[in-house]
Amino acid sequence: MTPVPVTTPDQTAEERRATIEKAELPKSISDLLDQAAIDSGDKCLLNFFDDGITRTYSEVRSASMQAGAALAELGIGKGTHVAVMLPNILEMPIIWLALARLGAVMVPVNIRYSPRELRYVIENSEATYLFIHNDLRSSISGEMTDAMPSDRIFFIGGNTDFWHANVSHADPGKCPVPATDLDDLMNIQFTSGTTGFPKGCMLSHRYWLTAGIVNAWRDGRRFRRILSVTPFTYMDPQWLLLMAMFQRATLFVGRRQSTSKFSKWLSQYKIEFCLFPEAVAKQPLAEHDNQNKVVRANIYGLRASAHAALEKRYGLIAREAFGMTEIGSGMFMPMEAVEMVGSGSCGRPSPFRETRIVDETGKDVADGEIGELLIKGPGIFQGYYRNAEATMQSLKDGWFHTGDLFHKDAIGNHFIVGRKKDMIRRSGENIACREVEGVLREIDEVVEAALIPVPDPIRGEEVKAYIVLRDGIKPNDEIIRGIFEFTGERLATFKIPRYLEFIPTMPHTTSLKIAKSELAAYRKDHRLGSFDRVDDVWR
Repeated sequence: MTPVPVTTPDQTAEERRATIEKAELPKSISDLLDQAAIDSGDKCLLNFFDDGITRTYSEVRSASMQAGAALAELGIGKGTHVAVMLPNILEMPIIWLALARLGAVMVPVNIRYSPRELRYVIENSEATYLFIHNDLRSSISGEMTDAMPSDRIFFIGGNTDFWHANVSHADPGKCPVPATDLDDLMNIQFTSGTTGFPKGCMLSHRYWLTAGIVNAWRDGRRFRRILSVTPFTYMDPQWLLLMAMFQRATLFVGRRQSTSKFSKWLSQYKIEFCLFPEAVAKQPLAEHDNQNKVVRANIYGLRASAHAALEKRYGLIAREAFGMTEIGSGMFMPMEAVEMVGSGSCGRPSPFRETRIVDETGKDVADGEIGELLIKGPGIFQGYYRNAEATMQSLKDGWFHTGDLFHKDAIGNHFIVGRKKDMIRRSGENIACREVEGVLREIDEVVEAALIPVPDPIRGEEVKAYIVLRDGIKPNDEIIRGIFEFTGERLATFKIPRYLEFIPTMPHTTSLKIAKSELAAYRKDHRLGSFDRVDDVWR
């Protein structure tokens, strides 16, 4: 049995879009796994290469049913909200698939969350069970102690391992199989929370299957070996798993992201599809850099000037894409669009997606003009859980208001400018943080950069840049002078950061975005600890 739809490289992007949109989705995530296990049962679905663990399609299906039977014994059934706080280990996707089979709802929890943050997620999502790794026991303390009854908390690993005590002895044949609708809730997926407490996005089976089928077939290629190294509590590994199922491929899962090992992984495991982090290109040159079999690498927000060089160095096709927790896949650049390399465009709407770019009154802007991006289509999120106000503000007449500023050209290619709320207003001039951060990242010594506003009595706000330098490089007068010279050649004077602060590591969200809320809370006075370009002093 061949997975459907089968798009081909010979089709145009629009023809592939039409083929995908005409395809009949599986009835549920479990239905997709069942179909794949029938015709590809002996193929490897999961390869946790750091742990030396592999599982075939049939084994994953059986394990999900066995886990489902054990969870049902606890009282978990259709509609039950279950918080899961696990690293990238086999049990994480198996629990997700088991909950999908039971019609239950998973609430993924960032393993870096403090007891306060864990309590917030549990209470906000109304989760009534918690599965947590034994190494994270310290999270069940302080503000968490009365948020969940102790008999509803189950540990994975260690002496009280739920898997060994309960799942390994369960009968897969006793897993309940309630009727599941495509629009039944599957996840309460919390957004990254870059500017405050996260919101819980309600994501259905249709959402996940749409993301999986679009990513699997939009290029008309077969990807048999797919890499996933971001946390499974984020959305990417989940849709990558479904993408692998649609392709009857193997998902190679790493314990954690590593920029220093990434290129080696591509070569060692003969990866054909990956999400390529920009920071990898800052690593020293290696012999294996172009010794890979990557068919397509997704890039997100890569500096336009670095695009062609990245493809040449690694010997692969890298194409931009745009997605959000709320919408899944929003836009992508087709593989054949060679002429768009280095353009900075993230492409055109994905299958099942429509876009608009509007001004502050909601009126469509002309091509080339900047406005807010709106997206709609089947399978986007159903709203924010228990947050009607935020839902009404962002979801209007089926259109999701992304909060991102875009413009598009005459043939429909979209270009992101920045976040509406990620702007600094200096002396009446609006400064898009994304633009300045992109220029800073072009500097060879700079790995990451993040801008925040600093209150100023004269100009309203001044620009401060937090900067992470490459390993082994220390900030000195030459580095600082070079940063200001480089930005001065590429930016208007008012956009050049006044303050620079060098930090060893950047705080990140679970989706690997820079957590600017943490940077903002780092100091009360952000002038301190910085080099002041205007006064030429360290403060």
